[in-house]
Amino acid sequence: MLMRRLNWIFVLAAFCLCRWGNTAETGSLIAQLKAVGKEGKGNVEAAKAWQELARQGPEVLPDVLAGLDDASPRAANWLRAVVDAVAERALAAGKLPPAPLEAFLQETRHAGHARRLAFEWLVKADPKARARLLPGMINDPGAELRREAVAEKLKDAQQLFDGKDETAARAAYEKILDAARDRDQVELIAKRLEKLGVKIDLTAQFGFITRWALIGPFDNSKELGFHTPNPPERGIDLKAEYEGKDAKKVRWFTHVTDAPLGLVDFNKTVAPIKGATAFGFAAVVSPQERPVEIRAASNNAVRIWLNGKEIYFREEYHHGMELDQHVGKGTLTAGRNEILIKVCQNEQSEDWAKLWSFQLRVCDGLGGAVPVTVVTEKLPAKNSGE
Repeated sequence: MLMRRLNWIFVLAAFCLCRWGNTAETGSLIAQLKAVGKEGKGNVEAAKAWQELARQGPEVLPDVLAGLDDASPRAANWLRAVVDAVAERALAAGKLPPAPLEAFLQETRHAGHARRLAFEWLVKADPKARARLLPGMINDPGAELRREAVAEKLKDAQQLFDGKDETAARAAYEKILDAARDRDQVELIAKRLEKLGVKIDLTAQFGFITRWALIGPFDNSKELGFHTPNPPERGIDLKAEYEGKDAKKVRWFTHVTDAPLGLVDFNKTVAPIKGATAFGFAAVVSPQERPVEIRAASNNAVRIWLNGKEIYFREEYHHGMELDQHVGKGTLTAGRNEILIKVCQNEQSEDWAKLWSFQLRVCDGLGGAVPVTVVTEKLPAKNSGE
């Protein structure tokens, strides 16, 4: 056993010495791959750099993997191809050392997809690594590795469930629920727990906001309203009254949705109208300053602001609605924070184009609900125009 450890130490030392000697050249080649741009810009240089890197030994893998941290999607394709080419050749020759890959994997500052790629090749080099490492990754900061770790825990919980050990199964599923972030896994856990007598509020679990101040409709004829600032975009005054679409007066009103996953339907709350814009506003209190993601879903064109700063927009209509399809990144301050979403409906008349709604949640970078308290605004329950 001691000799095996010493051998690995010598291998790792030789690996590091070789790597130090080529760091500058490797860095230059990686930079050429990361410089690729749109419409083939930099592809010629990248192809040459790829060929040179792909000929190298496994000592270049940590640097190439690290290059994925801030690489563009185009550059990431080149870098992943280098990793695969180098690792596959080294593995076939029996010269793919697991230690550097595991060292990279343990550095959680690296991008999740880069660490996931390192994990895949580590497992090929050391098949026992998966069973050894995966159980400790259930709270991993990388979504890819975390999902796989949760999936393994779900298999264990399923065995307890199938074996009718309800107490142990319930405890297992509740523990996994704290770690799970992906919708399919969370919903599966919720179904199992419900059968075990535990009801999970998925709306709260995902962190959806359900209490809103709404206002509308404003005009979006010919889809011009998306780029036309409406009064709420200039500043929030919940007591104000404005001229809306067709010169009708509109004002803010309170809406608390009880729809699954916090869905707000403007057809029901504002009016079943086409060529219109409506807004949702929520003030939330955070116990501390922290980075967050404001994740929304909508069939319609949307803009999102956090504390008066626009953090996301997408001008596209009736493209389907999926959880977290719109993601804006920002920072919550300690105390009160204001979230504003603008949702524009166009004038298409087909039945499938009548949808005009949104859902929005506040979460961390992995999709875990961030603890915030929604401020209750004293407003009328219904729009004065209804």
